[in-house]
Amino acid sequence: MKINQNVRHFASKKALELPMVSDLVKGKLVDMHTDIFLGKADAERREERREHLDAFFDATMDTYLAALQDGAPEAEAREITHIQANFDFYNHGWTEMMEFPVDELGDHYERYETFFERHGIAIDDPLGEFAPPSDIPEAPSTPEKLAEPEHPYAEGGFADDVYVEGPDGEVRVGGGEEPEDVDVSQAPGVGDENAEA
Repeated sequence: MKINQNVRHFASKKALELPMVSDLVKGKLVDMHTDIFLGKADAERREERREHLDAFFDATMDTYLAALQDGAPEAEAREITHIQANFDFYNHGWTEMMEFPVDELGDHYERYETFFERHGIAIDDPLGEFAPPSDIPEAPSTPEKLAEPEHPYAEGGFADDVYVEGPDGEVRVGGGEEPEDVDVSQAPGVGDENAEA
């Protein structure tokens, strides 16, 4: 998958690991991801998916931290959560929200199969052990879209590794090194509120 990476991502990582600001940043990141992906959905479907996505993305923040604790670099830990989201979109037939084509689902699963198996994550169970005790709110599916999936925001051909587009526009495999002096105020919800997923 191709994702972005900049100083805000490293600031968010650091902030999520700090007790004083983690809840604030987590809430902002959840809102931000929900808004970004709802922006890719059909307009008449957006609000009916909001509660589901809020709860889903809240759970993936725990996945992100677990992946970091397992030693994954920031870009890989974040990619894992995006793959979980794409599994969920696929299961609901929300193909217009997907970031990679349907036929690459298995390839993305296999790249992180060890992590996914350890935590009970599967294509048909995207949250695994990270699912909250109370169920994720339901949202209507559109299974008919799976017959001839259209995913205008998907980028194929990036299933063999994590590809990271840096601030300079250059795409690198694996992502950048974490800066030595990360300023937590750059994290969404702490300082300026603009960020990218």
